[in-house]
Amino acid sequence: MGAVATGTPTGRQTVRLPAEVTSFVGRRHEAAEVKRMLSASRLVTLTGVGGVGKTRLALRVADEARRAFPDGVWLAELAELDNPTLLAQGVTEALEIRDHSSRPAMDILVDHLRDRQALIVLDNCEHLLEECARLADRLLRAAPRLRLLATSRQALGTAGEQSLAVPTLGLPDPEGPRPSLATLARWDAVRLFVERAAAIVPGFELSEDNRDGVELVCRRLDGIPLGIELAVVRLRALSVQQLLDRLDDRFRLLTTGSRTVLPRHQTLRALIDWSYELCTERERLLWARASVFAGSLDLEAAEAVCSDEGIDREEILDLVTELVDKSVLLREEHPTAVRYRMLDTLRQYGRERLAASGEEAVRLRRHRDYYRGLAADARAALFGPAQVQWFTRLHREHANLRTALESCLAEPEQTACGLDMAADLLYHWITSYYLGEGRRWLDQALALCTEPDGSRARALWTDSWLAIIQSDTDAAAAMLEESRSLGTRLGLEPVLAYAALYSGMVAMYRGETRSAIALYEEAVTRHRATGDPVGLALALIRLSLAHSFIGDSPRAIALGEESLEVCDAYGEGWHRAYTMMALGVDVWRQGDTARAAALEKESLTFNRSLDDPLGVGVNLEVLAWIAATEQDHSRAARLLGALGTLWHAIGAPHSGYGHLVHYHEECEAAVRRALGKQAFNAACRQGARLSYAEALEYALEDELPSGEAAGGRPSPLTPRESEIARLVAQGLSNKEIASSLVIAQRTAEGHIEHILSKLGFTSRAQVAVWVAEQHRTTEADGEGPPEDTV
Repeated sequence: MGAVATGTPTGRQTVRLPAEVTSFVGRRHEAAEVKRMLSASRLVTLTGVGGVGKTRLALRVADEARRAFPDGVWLAELAELDNPTLLAQGVTEALEIRDHSSRPAMDILVDHLRDRQALIVLDNCEHLLEECARLADRLLRAAPRLRLLATSRQALGTAGEQSLAVPTLGLPDPEGPRPSLATLARWDAVRLFVERAAAIVPGFELSEDNRDGVELVCRRLDGIPLGIELAVVRLRALSVQQLLDRLDDRFRLLTTGSRTVLPRHQTLRALIDWSYELCTERERLLWARASVFAGSLDLEAAEAVCSDEGIDREEILDLVTELVDKSVLLREEHPTAVRYRMLDTLRQYGRERLAASGEEAVRLRRHRDYYRGLAADARAALFGPAQVQWFTRLHREHANLRTALESCLAEPEQTACGLDMAADLLYHWITSYYLGEGRRWLDQALALCTEPDGSRARALWTDSWLAIIQSDTDAAAAMLEESRSLGTRLGLEPVLAYAALYSGMVAMYRGETRSAIALYEEAVTRHRATGDPVGLALALIRLSLAHSFIGDSPRAIALGEESLEVCDAYGEGWHRAYTMMALGVDVWRQGDTARAAALEKESLTFNRSLDDPLGVGVNLEVLAWIAATEQDHSRAARLLGALGTLWHAIGAPHSGYGHLVHYHEECEAAVRRALGKQAFNAACRQGARLSYAEALEYALEDELPSGEAAGGRPSPLTPRESEIARLVAQGLSNKEIASSLVIAQRTAEGHIEHILSKLGFTSRAQVAVWVAEQHRTTEADGEGPPEDTV
């Protein structure tokens, strides 16, 4: 009789998982999702960058799910298994199967698992990807009650597999409101830092003194758990601030890890070296070249910047796909395109590799030239049907545009290109939240490029508009005077046209209405002569507003309608929205509040879709005046409250329409008289508490968001969505939520999508933090949460 395999007998549960020696932080929602996936699929693979916590999450899920597997839960660690032919043998050893026969290890493994209800964790499959895929396929076909949970930099790619990309640990939105200390402490990356720090430095806790440093350390390390844990070890000798100061050299700094973990997990560099070695030569080359991008990139940019010697343009798509599969590039979904992002830690590693290759200067030049061309293309397509797509694209490319500008202005021979690029991006600066930054770029470029040529003349009038929007009319007037002088000397008709237009804005702001009208009329004439529809539409809008201001409604309406004709002839939307705003002002002055409101709301709808805060601000102004005229004083006060928050956030009161300030002041005075001080202030506070999205919804729909009308804290969620948000915060999966509320799972998923969209979030973890903050705030106010709020 031959030797037989022995192992844990069926029915006697065995758990062969390492004990957790440190606390498991966060991942509640990811763990719930992995359990749901395991209930639906027999093979689930956790993917993600090295150090993100795939193994820890897999082990936690396996431990929590052990009762569902009476024949055992097992861990097969594959990281140190270099020989692919020994894979089956390695798994056999992990399952403690004793077999002394000469049968192949795979046959032994299959026979052992055939009738067992067990879970096997296959950890670190990326270097044995094909072999692991074949093993998984063979085992799952032979053992119908077996489940496999794999961790890998990329999915195995076998039939029936479900994969979950494990994200880095959550952090607050850096561009959002500053969270309270209690809220910051709930974010998983910060929690991990604080818990590990307390183990290193007894008594360590998050405080107002160290909160910014802790958050920045976590952010600089991309929320990667391994990076944070390695960083915290340095607190034995450094303060949080010293640690932050030294993170520029993060690969050298983060070299002290636990001696009990894999060698490649002991240092951040070794960890990334492991990922690098798993890549082909061309994949490594693309990794290094793509490190010149800031923020994110799209396929077109990768093809333009990263191709040539060593990589053909036609190869870029396949190589990008491979780097996504290996978790070097992260895929980002956008409404009209897919973009790719590299974690900062991986980007810095790639830049070191790029510098070592001697290619860094070439790639930086290719990057600069590509985005210089992109800015010029966007300027050429400004007035037409593709306008919104271009504005949106520039917004997504902002980090790369900034990098390109820095590159231009850092090289003396490229400063003229930088000046042109900053001027080309005028509409990017004014239709986004980058107004101040745009002016700084133009000021810097003008200081470096003093040659009295056409580029300087154009940049001067461009910069003047940003100064006008910021109410810095003295600086604008000085720039326009120089621009007009250059235009006259060089015979540049377009420069003279724009100088007249913006000089008219300065005059209007200063209350010199007749002078402004003359300048606007000059601008209209010159723009007609040059055939520039952009300048013509702008001049017609401003001239319409000026005539409305002096009470010449017929002329104001005629000019507005002409501007609409110009815009419609080109399929243009943004200037058209501003034209409707201008028409709305005059129609309101004539007393037709219903039509005025319709015009403003149509304009606001476009400005909201473009996310143009300046245009939105003027729309809300006019809607507040309309509400006051209609004696809806509470609505007017709420809109004024929302406006106060908006203008403060933008830092540009009335966004270059300073002559309209007296309408604002008259409206506020009238509403204050009608409501009385206490009611007026209360209504203003209601409006000020509205988020940006909620304020726009209120302006368009005439109804307060759920919760505000009842006097509670504002919530954008419906009562059902609020209920589901609470369940999400409790860690329930979509299936569990559906069961709890007796609704279809698809319905629950739809509600969760709406919740994420309304709150502007991308993960369930963010919802949990938001729910906790809402609860904390209502408790602080001494209120119980209203029924329709969280």
